[in-house]
Amino acid sequence: MHFTGAEITTWLASLLWPFMRISAMFAATPIFSARSIPVRIRIILAMLLAWILVPVLPAPPTIDLLSFEAALIGGYQVLIGVAMGFIFQMVFGAFIIAGQSIAMAMGLGFASMIDPQNGAQVPVVSQAFLIMVTLIFLALNGHLLLIDVLAKSFHHLPVGLFLPSRDGLWQLVTWGGSMFAGGVLVALPAVAALLLVNLAFGVTSRAAPQLNIFAVGFPVMIMIGLVFIIITLPGIADHLGKLMLQGFALVNKVV
Repeated sequence: MHFTGAEITTWLASLLWPFMRISAMFAATPIFSARSIPVRIRIILAMLLAWILVPVLPAPPTIDLLSFEAALIGGYQVLIGVAMGFIFQMVFGAFIIAGQSIAMAMGLGFASMIDPQNGAQVPVVSQAFLIMVTLIFLALNGHLLLIDVLAKSFHHLPVGLFLPSRDGLWQLVTWGGSMFAGGVLVALPAVAALLLVNLAFGVTSRAAPQLNIFAVGFPVMIMIGLVFIIITLPGIADHLGKLMLQGFALVNKVV
């Protein structure tokens, strides 16, 4: 068997460019970017997925892999993959913000633990929300939808000297407000109830100054906070669904 240099370059490029976009998205998107998943596993998954998608993807441009143009195309693929993964990262970030807001209001802000997704310390309420959202995301086959969106992005924005639209990138920047708005909507019932309890304890402390408000209020705040967290749990799936639909729509605008 005899292969020419052009054939080998074309074959390597058809696998290299999709691999760069897929691996960049895996490095930024939730679940796949978790620190509990080794880097080698992510690289193997990205390579396997790129190898599977190569036969159905548009033909890449035929250029020298060691040229400046090839480096520019590679940078564009990494930018597109990171942008797509960052959108879904903000969806999960909304529930981390909601858990932090509730934890601070109920007095559990000091009880922090390591978040396996980002490797940072977050309150236990945020950790519980993140685990529930991850399980719901997997139960709804969200990881398969991510791969489907990633495969379609090669048809909407093929490999080459193509950048995402300027309007799409600007909407990506401004969509961070949706993360905070989603987090506030999730935490609003519990935070509002805890605010009313704080006001009630303030009135009680003025009416009975001899009452040790810290000894009585701390357990009550935790108990009421846990009750309202349980009450609002059924709505987490709806909030996740709405944010994911907005995220998929934004990905389509970006690519």
